[in-house]
Amino acid sequence: MNINDKIKSINKRISIPVFVAPMYLVTSPQLVVSACKSGVVGVLPTSNAKTLTELENWFETITSALQVYYKQKPMHSPPWAVNIVVHSSSKRFEDDLNLIKNYKPEIVITALGSPARVTRQVHDYGGMVFADVSSVEYAKKALQAGADGLVLISSGAGGHTGSLTAFSFVPAVRSFFKGPIVLGGGIVNGAGIRAVQILGANFAYMGTKFIATKESLASHEYKTMIINSTEADIITSDYFTGVAANYLTKSIIKEGIDPKSMDVSENKKFDSTVKSKAWFDIWSAGQGVRTINEIQTVKNVIRQLKEEYEIS
Repeated sequence: MNINDKIKSINKRISIPVFVAPMYLVTSPQLVVSACKSGVVGVLPTSNAKTLTELENWFETITSALQVYYKQKPMHSPPWAVNIVVHSSSKRFEDDLNLIKNYKPEIVITALGSPARVTRQVHDYGGMVFADVSSVEYAKKALQAGADGLVLISSGAGGHTGSLTAFSFVPAVRSFFKGPIVLGGGIVNGAGIRAVQILGANFAYMGTKFIATKESLASHEYKTMIINSTEADIITSDYFTGVAANYLTKSIIKEGIDPKSMDVSENKKFDSTVKSKAWFDIWSAGQGVRTINEIQTVKNVIRQLKEEYEIS
């Protein structure tokens, strides 16, 4: 089955064209399972598991739960996906990749580096490799490295973010790539999902919308801060990791850091030990936080998105 046929197959098995984006220290196996059962693609970041044993247990939890569910509803069987950091700083990369080969998720999404490190192994078992990219240059490099699809991170995304708007990013990439595109960056509702397709992408990548869900690993304080924030409370900075990311300004202030005094130096790249640890104490969110007003289940969030998508 070629890539186009695989994407057509996925479209038949999902209720709306959405990937629930992987979120460091937020996405749980339960969130992934709930997302898939609700009709979208759930993505688990391997880095959320503290140990290899825990990661294997999570993979087993996801595959077992979905296997039982899909037997009951074979026409309602969205794939689950895995996100793996391919940067050289990832100490558990080889072990995580071996587990991926054993559990064979249909889609593997690479982040912070070239997908070349995983393409052969994933293709060998019939999976697809999508590369997370934040620029046109990186998109071209990812395709040259063997990526089957691209996850375009545009401005407004939570976590590590891009600088291009979706309106310029998608057409630029579509000028040289006709394959599957997942688009992320400030997508907040069903109309936004529809707009993703009108722009020329295949799927929406939504993370922030799912931080304040019951299945999320985020603390109650984090979820409450999400609910009480708007786009005015988001700051873009490379201070904490050396790479531009969107954070909740209130979480920076609570750690005693003045957002106006933050400056980055080269030795901070991929280093999360600046005064307070990024992601642990400094919390991320995208520009769509205004639309999140309560803690809900993943199922209810997706039900609402589906209703909005169908009328848009």
